[in-house]
Amino acid sequence: MSRPTVAVSAPGKVLLAGGYLVLDRGHTGLVFGLDARIHVHVQTLPTSPGLALSEIIVRSPQFRDAEWRYGYHETEHHGGLQINQLKGHPTSTQSRNKFVETALAYALSYVSAHSDTKIGSTSITIVADTDYYSHPGSTPGTVPTRFIDFHVPLTEAHKTGLGSSAALVTAFVAAVLTHYLDEKMLQLHSDSGRRRLHNLAQAAHCAAQGKVGSGFDVAAAVYGSCVYRRFSPSILEELGEPGSPQFSQRLTAVVDESDASNTWDMQIDKATARLPRGLRLVMCDVDCGSESVGMAKKVLAWRKGNPDEAALLWATLQKGNDELAEELLRLAQGITTDSRDYKNLSDTILTIRSLIREMSAKAEVPIEPKVQTDLLDTCCRISGVVGGVVPGAGGFDAIVLLVENDALPSLQQFLDTYKTTTESDSGPVIGKVRLLGVKQDFEGLKSEDIKTYADWIR
Repeated sequence: MSRPTVAVSAPGKVLLAGGYLVLDRGHTGLVFGLDARIHVHVQTLPTSPGLALSEIIVRSPQFRDAEWRYGYHETEHHGGLQINQLKGHPTSTQSRNKFVETALAYALSYVSAHSDTKIGSTSITIVADTDYYSHPGSTPGTVPTRFIDFHVPLTEAHKTGLGSSAALVTAFVAAVLTHYLDEKMLQLHSDSGRRRLHNLAQAAHCAAQGKVGSGFDVAAAVYGSCVYRRFSPSILEELGEPGSPQFSQRLTAVVDESDASNTWDMQIDKATARLPRGLRLVMCDVDCGSESVGMAKKVLAWRKGNPDEAALLWATLQKGNDELAEELLRLAQGITTDSRDYKNLSDTILTIRSLIREMSAKAEVPIEPKVQTDLLDTCCRISGVVGGVVPGAGGFDAIVLLVENDALPSLQQFLDTYKTTTESDSGPVIGKVRLLGVKQDFEGLKSEDIKTYADWIR
């Protein structure tokens, strides 16, 4: 039986405040969704009459050698669906894509537990908005389109740090579920449907990463901009692996929250994640990147070894982060005599940066490296640039700035000629700085018009 063709997109994210703190349920993070999205298109795989296949083809056509073929079968003892990569086809890559493979296994196991209908073969296409990667590219035809061909293998693509893996997993499981399940079983835009998609995406993303993270990136992919308090890691402790006995039952219980003693306890506050109308959130790609996992381990090790000192620093940072969210909300609501008076906002950001540099020095981790400090300070001297930070875990990823709308041309002109004069402090040297085209987007998951992807579908 043919199922409907669907397309779903999920936004990228930027953690404006709350890096490292958001790992702890005692603290929160201020995360903004971005209008750069990951898109997933799912359609029934055409077959010859009388031929039944159990195959799913996943393609990422913007990259070279980015096709994965999977076989699947039901396992015994309610273990869910077992996914096996098929490597014999001449167009398929031989390398694994752990995020795609894990998201597929989790999504199909959930579908099989909720539907008696045979899971048919599908063709799944993934496309990304341009600003996820630091690569020039070209459109597939003569007329400019939203998506470009990056002309490189996926393994060689340089990410800009917008949260592509979380957006991918979220859009992927949402598209697969809306393709296979009847609307009466799952409505993408209902509160209950969105909550279940959040729970499933968190479980799949944690499994693909090999660790239970804070989940702020998946929360932003589902819900959009929000103030986020993480879920308890114990929720996923007993889930196990796809194919293990009773996996599909455990997965369903976790996602649907059928066990009252193991419900998701994250807090997602969309009302207080606001930007005033005159400000735009922009990002500048420095095309260096850093390994946030290794940095996080060092920060957490310092915190464990210095509990009293760290507790004071964490509490002071949380106070600054709260004040930042409150000031943005105050300006957004117009509770001020001058809607363009951003001095208090600028001072709050400077205070947070000072505390982050203190954390960086004590943990001996380059959260705000000197080259990034110089870039931020220089940008903030431009009229109309209110402030900026190295978001999230920090390092040499893209920086984020809050900019008055009419200051964008001046910022772009400055960045076109910017060259660092600072020697690298045990890290990459910033070369060309590129102003990304992204801005804040308060919407999370959404359905898309399937005609948008006509140039990319095979």
